[in-house]
Amino acid sequence: MTAAGVLEQVCAGGVIPVVVIDDPDLAPPLGDALKRGGLPVAEVTFRTPAAVEALRALAADTELVVGAGTVVRPEQVDWARDAGASFVVTPGLSGRVLERCREVGMPLLPGIATPSEVIAALDSGIDLVKFFPAEASGGVAMLRALGAPFPNVRFVPTGGISSSNAPAYLSLAAVAAVGGSWIVDSELIRAGNFAAVERLAREAVAMATAARS
Repeated sequence: MTAAGVLEQVCAGGVIPVVVIDDPDLAPPLGDALKRGGLPVAEVTFRTPAAVEALRALAADTELVVGAGTVVRPEQVDWARDAGASFVVTPGLSGRVLERCREVGMPLLPGIATPSEVIAALDSGIDLVKFFPAEASGGVAMLRALGAPFPNVRFVPTGGISSSNAPAYLSLAAVAAVGGSWIVDSELIRAGNFAAVERLAREAVAMATAARS
């Protein structure tokens, strides 16, 4: 599958669960809960020592599309690839990370927060970007403003997204999906409450479908 095809698959459900996980043993039941909830995708952030092993455990399930998030250095692209990641997400636009992703054929969803960064992404041949931190950077109003001069760019707002404000983002034509951690809250994972994860995933898919219609 092409890089664009992978990212379209990632965005298909309208919500990308952003996972912060401390125990890789909890990754397989987490993945099962997301699948049962109809949202078989996860972005595992490189924010904990367990992240790489958790990513590896999730990526071993061929029914899941799993990526690495909070990637800020080129060597982390290699960690992600070696663990089986299908895509990489960054909080900002890094030329070195972009170059390494292209060297190893890794689809990249880079973070932007300003018009200048959108132009830099376009100059690099990228037209699907993460808008981060979404709420702190102006939220829905900022995305509406960005959509006017960049009609061919699609955004994945992440940062401060919840079940209550996600519909407003998803109703925008420029939004491909939202990224959020509310579905895979760290406390739910630690408690092993995967029934709640499944329920939240199912609710998120239904919410995204309604908001996009």
